[in-house]
Amino acid sequence: MTTSAPTDGSTAARPVILIAEDEPFIVESLTFLFERQGYAVESVRDGAVALARLAVGPPDLLILDTMIPSENGFDVLRQLRQMPHGQGVPVLVLTAKGQDSDRRQMMSLGADEFVTKPFSNQDLLARVGRLLGDGEAGS
Repeated sequence: MTTSAPTDGSTAARPVILIAEDEPFIVESLTFLFERQGYAVESVRDGAVALARLAVGPPDLLILDTMIPSENGFDVLRQLRQMPHGQGVPVLVLTAKGQDSDRRQMMSLGADEFVTKPFSNQDLLARVGRLLGDGEAGS
């Protein structure tokens, strides 16, 4: 598991959430939401940058939009699952595309959760908490 040193002076490591999303408002909102729960957050705005970041090492969780520039979310997930460390990275797809075909395709590619926009912050935090193995969001 990848962790980040906390900035508050404590010694506990924080889970790292990588957000691959091109909408600035959503990135800002998610960053605020997750950092308030004690998570470390990184963000990228397109698929190629997401893949470059994922090649360096796995985050504890990837939040992935399907409609991002350069390499779309489907391509990012497909390539992540082919990386040596990519099988163990939980992936939560967060998208405006709520069609059943998109959901089925992302799940068949290895997504762990699929959430459509707009979303409930509480529901999102609960899903993130489950994926990170802490039952509830943050600590």
